[in-house]
Amino acid sequence: GGRAGRAPEPGRALLRLAAGKVGAAVSVIRRALDETEEPAARARLLAAYTEIMIAAGDVEAARAGADELVNLAGLVDAPYLHALAGTAKGTVLLAKGSTRSALRVLRAAGSAWRELDVPHETARVMVLIGLACLAMDDPETAAMELEGARVVFEQLGARPDLERLNALAVSAGHGRGDHRLTAREVEVLRLVAEGRTNHAIARELGLADKTVARHLSNIFSKIDVPSRAAATAYAYENGLV
Repeated sequence: GGRAGRAPEPGRALLRLAAGKVGAAVSVIRRALDETEEPAARARLLAAYTEIMIAAGDVEAARAGADELVNLAGLVDAPYLHALAGTAKGTVLLAKGSTRSALRVLRAAGSAWRELDVPHETARVMVLIGLACLAMDDPETAAMELEGARVVFEQLGARPDLERLNALAVSAGHGRGDHRLTAREVEVLRLVAEGRTNHAIARELGLADKTVARHLSNIFSKIDVPSRAAATAYAYENGLV
């Protein structure tokens, strides 16, 4: 590496990932790993690499990154590295569909971050645990973990994490976990799914027709659907009806 001894930060790669530039994130993190040998710096890069490769859909590369990180943690034996390695390993297991193992590894990583008093990482692991619980058909625990993470992200002002959490809530879309739809919007969506017209919905809920129309356009944009039929399908798929 040309930069005498100074490790490139994973931050730049993660910023590109947050901006949706996955390809750019991959090349930045690969180059950084090529230039970095110092174990602690390399460990931080490997954690970011694992996350980025999963976003890029390359679970094998992510697994290789997580494995190297687990080995590094074994060599250096610092609590911070063990927490980092556990998070990476749990993320990969989750992506591979080994949900039960993922949950075990992630719970241990969450405890490790809590003991180290790193709230941001603790909350990010809570999100992963929430996803694992959803995959195991346990929406109650999932909602609790995701809600706990949301509170921490709000306290820390972690906007990108909050945005990701909102997107998750909608794609997971299990009734109460659906944080982006208000209670009123869920009511309107249910009635749409029952085939009611705007006028009938307005009468049922004691609202003006144009208020219902406004709710509907909000719902369409929040759940990203073009039509009543698609909104109805969404409501059925997500158990809102």
